[in-house]
Amino acid sequence: MSRHQDDQMLRAVLGPEGPELSCEQCFEQLDRYVELALAGSDADVAIPAMRAHLEGCPACREDHASLRSFVTHDAPEPH
Repeated sequence: MSRHQDDQMLRAVLGPEGPELSCEQCFEQLDRYVELALAGSDADVAIPAMRAHLEGCPACREDHASLRSFVTHDAPEPH
């Protein structure tokens, strides 16, 4: 295992350093988080615990990736 993988595993086991979100809270804020990020706003400042939750929760990270992919690929083409 590489040093990077070790660090990721350790962070996943220890959890976030700051405030925490539950999966339910993450799901409730996920649309807003993605919208802010895609609009160029600092989504991590607006929803501080989201990044840590996504890094530590594979299920929510997958939901985030799917939503981002859907929104960016389904966006209307500019004329």
